[in-house]
Amino acid sequence: MALINYITTVRLDHGAVRGLAEDLAAAGMTRPLVVTDKGVVAAGLLDRVLAGLPAGTVRAVFDDTPTNPTEEGVEAALALYKAHDCDGLIAIGGGSPMDLAKGVAILATHEGPLQSFTAIHGGTPKITARTAPTVAVPTTAGTGSEVGRGAVITFRDGRKLALLSPHLVPKRAVCDPDLTLGLPPVLTAATGMDAISHCVECFTSPIDNPVAAAIAIDGLERAIRALPRAVANGQDREARREMMIAAFEGAMAFQKGLGSVHALSHPLGALREFKLHHGTLNAVLLPPVIRFNIEAVPEKFVRIHQAVGVPESEDLAHWFERFSASLGLPTRLSEMGVPKQVIPAIAKAATADHTHATNARPASEEDYLRILEEVY
Repeated sequence: MALINYITTVRLDHGAVRGLAEDLAAAGMTRPLVVTDKGVVAAGLLDRVLAGLPAGTVRAVFDDTPTNPTEEGVEAALALYKAHDCDGLIAIGGGSPMDLAKGVAILATHEGPLQSFTAIHGGTPKITARTAPTVAVPTTAGTGSEVGRGAVITFRDGRKLALLSPHLVPKRAVCDPDLTLGLPPVLTAATGMDAISHCVECFTSPIDNPVAAAIAIDGLERAIRALPRAVANGQDREARREMMIAAFEGAMAFQKGLGSVHALSHPLGALREFKLHHGTLNAVLLPPVIRFNIEAVPEKFVRIHQAVGVPESEDLAHWFERFSASLGLPTRLSEMGVPKQVIPAIAKAATADHTHATNARPASEEDYLRILEEVY
């Protein structure tokens, strides 16, 4: 059993979920609300995670988390939290339940509309240590939200905005690779490409943080080796463990900031009528963003060539496109059902996203338009 205390305390091992009761006690909660989604419930994972808790521990379960967490979803879960006098949250699932739980954790203890706490509105200092405690139990290996200081929420006005604060980092993360064994190949691939995009963007970000950069490269090396194996054989326990490590390493590297892949995928993910998967969007957008960035920081991309085992003479963007396609993922936005008429609005919205500022190379609205058209 690995017990890792870095940013937060992470319990990492096959069967780690058996220690959940201890983690709740360490987080200081006795009346938790569970935040999850219907897919987790249908897969039987909710019952597995909660099986080791004493009867009556969980006060209520909110399982209506949408594919991309929304302001309305946060408010619905908050109502349940208050109605049952909860004192903390257990987030079970992928990034969506974990991000939604973080939104509840803020509003449970702070006054004001959720949007007032977003980074773009200067809300980070408003998020205090009073934030309700959260224990995160990932059932996918991609977002790394279990160790992340942020949450991305789609608001009523259609914008997908970030909440960022060290007080949003879950008090405990229970990373049990066995919970991902039943994840279908396409979701394994999509969430895995999310982790890969985190590692690439964090490593190439201009923010000077050598520790985060080293973590990002380690996560990338692990994911490139393990993801094809996990997609090909979902029962490969070693590959699943490696992917879970890569996912939380990608999020640990967030201290360096992300970039244009996320600046574009966030507004695309805010198109509620299409329910576009965040990891799949990142997989599609990563190659053209690499192509755009590579001239700005060639020495960093030399290291990425080495990490993925590709000669420097090979077109790295094209290699990532082939890698993603080999996992069964689309390589064009049109394949995902994105209508062409939204492209100009997405390019404009990307310049206002919080990840835009930390891209490896400054990008304009026109640059974003060209990137989107390249993969349409």
